[in-house]
Amino acid sequence: MSVKALKPYNFPAKDVRANFPAPLLFIGWEDHLMFCSPVALPLPAETPFGALAQAVLPGVYGAHPDFERIDWDTVEWFKSGQAWKPDPAKSLEANGLKHKDAIRFRTPGLTGIQGSFS
Repeated sequence: MSVKALKPYNFPAKDVRANFPAPLLFIGWEDHLMFCSPVALPLPAETPFGALAQAVLPGVYGAHPDFERIDWDTVEWFKSGQAWKPDPAKSLEANGLKHKDAIRFRTPGLTGIQGSFS
């Protein structure tokens, strides 16, 4: 069911980049529904993309038993639902990521606890 606003919204957005300590990046792990939605992380634009696997994601997803088994060389990345090949040596910004972008990663062969997608 669609909704039609009776009046235009005339107020400044509160989720603009200037209101956060760093740009927000939403990151989701495909086939692992133990995490029901992407996580929102404030990450400086100059953060190397490769630091996600080494320094950021272990603190987010490391409790999952599949995490230790990830082969980061085979991970499939998606941006806006499309296959995407980021350069791990370049910054998040140099990889085209900006405030409130959402990316997801799939880990071939790992589909949750005992293949349950959880």
